[in-house]
Amino acid sequence: MRCFMTGATGALGRPAVRALVGADHEVRAVARDDAKAARLRDAGADPVFVDLFDRDALVDAVAGSDAILHLATNVPPQSRMGVPGAWNTHNRLRTETTRHLLAGARAHRVGTFVKESITFTYPDCGDAWIDESVAPDTCTKMLLPTLEGEQLVEAFTAEGGRGIILRFGLFYGAENRSTDEMRRLARMRSAPVAGHEDAYLSSIQSDDAATAVLAALSAPAGVYNVVDDEPLTRRDYVDAFAAAFGLPHLRLTPPLVMRVVARSSASALSASQRVSNRRFKDATGWRPATPSAREGWAAVAATHTASSETKQQGAHP
Repeated sequence: MRCFMTGATGALGRPAVRALVGADHEVRAVARDDAKAARLRDAGADPVFVDLFDRDALVDAVAGSDAILHLATNVPPQSRMGVPGAWNTHNRLRTETTRHLLAGARAHRVGTFVKESITFTYPDCGDAWIDESVAPDTCTKMLLPTLEGEQLVEAFTAEGGRGIILRFGLFYGAENRSTDEMRRLARMRSAPVAGHEDAYLSSIQSDDAATAVLAALSAPAGVYNVVDDEPLTRRDYVDAFAAAFGLPHLRLTPPLVMRVVARSSASALSASQRVSNRRFKDATGWRPATPSAREGWAAVAATHTASSETKQQGAHP
């Protein structure tokens, strides 16, 4: 398929480009500067320079595509998540850019539209499994742009298009910026996630998320959860992270502290969400290579160690 992709140089987009090109799909991907364009060419994609908030330019850019994959995000660093305005660009990508890309899909009869979303939209369900039949939580203001973006894609499907919404769990991986943020927090003996120790956290390793993007091209229209096979409690998740990097016991950030730091988004970031991936697996045959964060964090740490050793050898021949 001829795919037009946004977010191709991000934590999800980079492995997604590799997966798509490796499966012989043609990828045209948005680049913001020459350096990122060069990386896209090296990965086998054709870079496209276009403003994601320029409607007319985006409509023109998607011409000739069979599928549009909207993976662009702009998540602020953890230290800025509670700052007013920090989520503005991210929210515009969820809503405004989605509208522009869908306008392009309609204008050029692009039949498939894949949209990145998140599982944080679900309510706190304790230890009960969450599938796609569970209604999203509409009480958290931070999540409303995400839900609006989903609704735009659902309207495209209602018109006869094939809209596929992928609700991803918490990303982690060797190429993810948050890994370094989490390690910095750990130096202060603070855990990288907040909430009660027995609250569930559903995550997904970045490479598995990328293969899910590839699998989505063959999925029927609909909403799908993309998470690993075994959601962990926050205590188990943090212990897996600490063990992988040889860290001491880490204290989970109390929900009260999270409310001060993240403000209105705190409830979504600390809710217990034991999310099931069964529907997506049944629809596409996709399977995560990493069953849980226990194995995933160990692999990420090994990659970081190998990368550090390579850099040291290069610095001291």
